[in-house]
Amino acid sequence: MFNNKNVKNVNADEAYKLINENKNMIILDVRTKGEFESGHIPKAKNIPVQQLSTRIKELEKYKDTPILVHCTSGGRSPSAVKSLVNNNFTQIYHLNRGLMSWKH
Repeated sequence: MFNNKNVKNVNADEAYKLINENKNMIILDVRTKGEFESGHIPKAKNIPVQQLSTRIKELEKYKDTPILVHCTSGGRSPSAVKSLVNNNFTQIYHLNRGLMSWKH
């Protein structure tokens, strides 16, 4: 899906393992505020994909920190990943099939 060395697609089990192994990992939930409030991965940061370009500065200090990006099903998160790549983030993980695949 992504042809970039800074992006790795991961499934839910891989994502869960990454979160547990990387205590400093940023979990970026790009769903709407309402979706986020109805349930999310613990410690996730919510920046809806529509707001990411105007709020990217909130993530600047994490450019070299692992970031797991997800939405509900994987439809919106690719554009968030593209935005992070365009802003020189170096360790991006994309949760395939989004939160629908999350069972942890």
